[in-house]
Order: sequence, then C-alpha cells, then structure tokens
Amino acid sequence: MLNKKKIISFIIFIILLIGYYFFHKYTNLALECPIHYITGYYCPGCGVTRMLFSIIKLDFYQAFRFNPLVFILLVIYILYFIIKYIFKRNIIIPSKVLYGVIILLLIYGVLRNIPMFSYLEPTIIH
Repeated sequence: MLNKKKIISFIIFIILLIGYYFFHKYTNLALECPIHYITGYYCPGCGVTRMLFSIIKLDFYQAFRFNPLVFILLVIYILYFIIKYIFKRNIIIPSKVLYGVIILLLIYGVLRNIPMFSYLEPTIIH
C-alpha cells in the first residue's frame, strides 16, 4: 500500500525534476556526469537526466536514445508499480533478479565505452 511518505517523496521528486528542467531550459546550465567529466568514460547512468527531460516533453524516441537500458528498466518499473499498487497484486522479486540488474548495468557501462558499441552512448537525434 502506498503510504503518505512515498506519495510525498514522489511528488517532491517530480517537482524538483520539472523545476530543474525549466532552470536548464532558461539558463542553459546543466549538471554534468562527474564520472564522464573526470574520466571521459560514460557510466551506466549517463544521459538519464536528458532522458527524463525528453520524457517530460513526450519525446520517447529521444529518451530511449539517451539511455536505452535505463529507459527499458524505467518502463519495467512503471509496469511493476501499476501492477503492485494500482491492481493490488503482490509481486515478489527474487534477490537474484536485482543482482542480475546490477550486473547488467555494469556490463552496459563497460560496453557503451567500447567503440564497436558507440550506438549505446547518449545520442541526440537532430
């Protein structure tokens, strides 16, 4: 069941995300990924902020291009949330699945820095 803390946390997250979107839109200042800034390599999360901005603009194709794995994981999480909290079905996720997702993210982080897999880099469609 959704408690008040979860609902309030979610609302605050959405307000901050939309606030940052408009801040970025009108000031053209953006947060850079510290890992990419320091090392020059893309981490598994590079492109997530731009992905979320694209979702706010309902540009799902561009959102997918910024970070395909996290976009797919977000869709799966939304489906999980809908089934668990709206349809009130109890879903138990084994810890092996969560460990698998972590391993998948690590492999994705390595692959997106190999030139042969350059299509996994955060990409802007013109």
